[in-house]
Amino acid sequence: MILKLYALPSLYRQGQFDRASLYETDILQLVYHHQVSLERAIIQVEPHLISSDCAEIRNIAQEIQQKMIRMGSRFQSEPEM
Repeated sequence: MILKLYALPSLYRQGQFDRASLYETDILQLVYHHQVSLERAIIQVEPHLISSDCAEIRNIAQEIQQKMIRMGSRFQSEPEM
C-alpha cells in the first residue's frame, strides 16, 4: 500500500488516470477488507515525498475514506415499499 500511495501523485501528473484509479481501488480494498491503517501508511511515505505530493496523498486518502463510508451506508437502510 505504501508503494501505491507513493506512486499516485506521479501517475496523476503523467495523466495515467487508469492506473491511478486501479491503485486507489487497491488501497480502498486493503483498508476495507484488512483494516490496514491508511494514516500509518501515509506517515511512512510522507518523508519520501515533496510537500505538494504529501498534500495530494492526504486528499486522495480523504476521498478513499469517503468512498468507504458511502459503501458502508449504501445498503444499511431497508428499502421502502
